[in-house]
Amino acid sequence: MVAPLIVINCKTYASASGMAAEALAVQMQSVDTSARLVMAASALDIGPIASSAPDLEVWAQHLDPVGHGSNTGRILPSTAIERGATGTLANHAERKVPLGQVDELLAILPPGFELCACAADPKEAEALAHLAPPMIAVEPPQLIGGDISVTTADPSIVSDSVEIVKKIDSGIEVLCGAGVKNGADVEAALELGASGVLLASGVTKATDPKAVLNDLVSRI
Repeated sequence: MVAPLIVINCKTYASASGMAAEALAVQMQSVDTSARLVMAASALDIGPIASSAPDLEVWAQHLDPVGHGSNTGRILPSTAIERGATGTLANHAERKVPLGQVDELLAILPPGFELCACAADPKEAEALAHLAPPMIAVEPPQLIGGDISVTTADPSIVSDSVEIVKKIDSGIEVLCGAGVKNGADVEAALELGASGVLLASGVTKATDPKAVLNDLVSRI
């Protein structure tokens, strides 16, 4: 059975950037759980996080489908990998890209490197599924950063996305996000057929991130 996945997106929150990101990574690494914990960090923080918390998976928040050359300002996948990244988010609601760019990125990533493509709804999840990414996370933009989890606000978004994606490619793992805050939300996501969750502020803005992390994995 695949271990439930909990991806913490640092975004550019002050509490999860720079040295704060390293401190949070150390806390995440210390959580005792059978779940798979992942930190999606700024490209600038990948190397320091990999050094500070070597047993924690660290992903990029975004990568560009480019190789070495004249690509000022782009994030080069091979450098991210060299610095310790083992995966990446793609097409996040706050960093939307054309679907063709997701396809181009998938084509140049090495085998085993994770890519979690983000979708706003089941329809976008369906479109992404035809590209065969390892993972798809469905996150309704209107609920991102809010206090109500998608699993409560509209559970069908999760269950419908899982059903649609699995019909196209049963090997794609489906995550859900937006408003996820606690262990009950994680449990609900798993019951709806998701393989895990993607969240940010519930952990990164918490007064006691370690306590929140422990709660997130408490029902797994």
